Formats: sequence, structure tokens, C-alpha cells
Amino acid sequence: MLKGKHFLKLLDFTPDEIGYLLNLAAELKDQKKKGISHRLCEGKSIALIFEKDSTRTRCAFEVAGADLGMHPVYLGPSGSQIGKKESIADTARVLGRMFDGIEYRGFGQELVEELAKHAGVPVWNGLTNEFHPTQILADFLTIKEHFGDLKGKKLVYMGDARYNMGNSLMVGCAKMGMHFVACAPKKYFPNDDLIVACQTIAEKTGAILEFIEDPMTATKDAHVIYTDVWVSMGEPKEVWEERIKDLTPYRVTKALMDNAGEQCRFMHCLPAFHDLKTTVGRDIYEKFGIDCMEVTNEVFESEKSIVFDEAENRMHTIKAVMAATL
Repeated sequence: MLKGKHFLKLLDFTPDEIGYLLNLAAELKDQKKKGISHRLCEGKSIALIFEKDSTRTRCAFEVAGADLGMHPVYLGPSGSQIGKKESIADTARVLGRMFDGIEYRGFGQELVEELAKHAGVPVWNGLTNEFHPTQILADFLTIKEHFGDLKGKKLVYMGDARYNMGNSLMVGCAKMGMHFVACAPKKYFPNDDLIVACQTIAEKTGAILEFIEDPMTATKDAHVIYTDVWVSMGEPKEVWEERIKDLTPYRVTKALMDNAGEQCRFMHCLPAFHDLKTTVGRDIYEKFGIDCMEVTNEVFESEKSIVFDEAENRMHTIKAVMAATL
């Protein structure tokens, strides 16, 4: 169904294709839990290009590749000449001759698109500034596991919705007929052109897209409240003060979860700044006197938090993407 296709952004896929990947992921997850071998890509090799470091994405691709019978080769931020001594196009043509598939995690979406244009093998987006499609598959598999289906479920994204997570969740919700709410100050809403594109999709799928500044209004009756770190990878430290000032009213608290209702679950793509057990968390505490940022520890550690189900599902959904496209 998807053999030979790149996985660059969810805009490129139909609702049926996304549903197929989610069903395949659930099947492969079940097989792994039961200890049933599923080496569907025996003998293949994949290149994992990471211009931005990662825990979940790297581990998910490496374990998923091994489970499928493949040999993953990791190329870290200093592990290749991509974009430095060798162009994206030349790198793609070299790696495409050696590998059966290529993952890219890095900066602009145009880079992974350029890689795909020249590689001659499937290319998978592990994260760019604009989109994070493998994360959304993991999120949607998790929502299906907890609520049974996706159609009509209300997902509220709290905080800075201008970048990869806000963009990708909006696209995914539009595709799957969900109710997406971006809750943030107006200047943190997604790009107008992408909103228009998603509204066009929503007209066909029955999805609802809303952009609301008041947290209590936005979160009422939500099935999922979702957030992410306030400062994205690669942004300068100077933006912390502005983000903390602007986004503290959008922190996910118990009061917000209670406002949503008993059915609501908390999700986060991780890493999360919910306590002082990280270097960044301690630095922020020393400079600004706050002991958490986008979510309180009370919510993060609560029974309504399904962040670790979500993190595990990165592996199962990435495995489905690779198996389907190879």
C-alpha cells in the first residue's frame, strides 16, 4: 500500500493511509508483547541522520529497525558531512546507494524534502522545525488505546503552537476528523496558510479546528490536554524570559485537568520540565524562581498522565512506517 513512499509530513497521507499505519503499529506492538518474531525487513540497512540529538526518536528507530531484522547505522551531529562539506543532494545520492531507507532529524523541512528528492529510497522525517509526523502517529495510537477511536475526540494543545508539534497535531486532527484546539496567546497560533490548508481538509473529514486564548474555555470537555516545552531545540536562551512571561498562564495544572473533566488525559511528547531534576530545570529555577514550566509535577505524575504509553508507542509506530514503506 505504501511501499517506496517517503514519510515526510502527514499532509502527504490520506486518512485511510494514516489509519492503516496505526492499525499496523497496533498489530506489530501486539506481536512484540507476545514475543512473536516480525523480521519483515530482514537483511536491509537504514541510515539514521541526527543533526539534532534525541533520546526517544533514536532509540525508537534503532530498536524498531532491529526488531524488523535491519541493521541501523547512526550518524550523529558530527557523524556526517551533510550540509557542511557535502550538499544534501550529494549526501542523499551516496546514502541511497548504500542503504534501503534514510531517517532525518534536523532543521528546516526543506532539508528532508531535498533528501527525499534525491535519495532513491524511502526517507522518514524524525523531526524538522515545521513537522514531527512520527510523534503524531504515536500520539494517535495512544489516544486510540485509551479512548477506542479518534473521530470526534477533542485535543487541546497548550502553549507555543507555531512549530512542529502544534503544526503536526493540527494536521493530524484535521485528517482524522478530530476536534483540535490551539490554546495560546494569538501570536503563538499556527501559520495562517497551514490553518487554511487544514480547514480545507476538515471540511471533508468533519474535523473541528479552534484557536482560543482563554485556557478554561479551551479545555472544557477535552479528551486530551497536550503540551510541549516552551523553547524549541536550537532556539537561543534569550527567549526563555519572554516565553515564561507569555506562556505561564497556559501551564497545564490540576485545575485545568479538572476543568476538562474526568475523561481527560494528559499528553506530552517529552522531554518535560515538570520538576528540578534536570540541568535546564535548575537553571530556570535559579533565574526565574519557578519549579516547573509547561506542566506541574502533580499533573505529570498523576494517573491521568499517559506520557510513557505515548513514549513507548514511538517505537511501534515508527516500526510500522518503516515496514510499510520498505
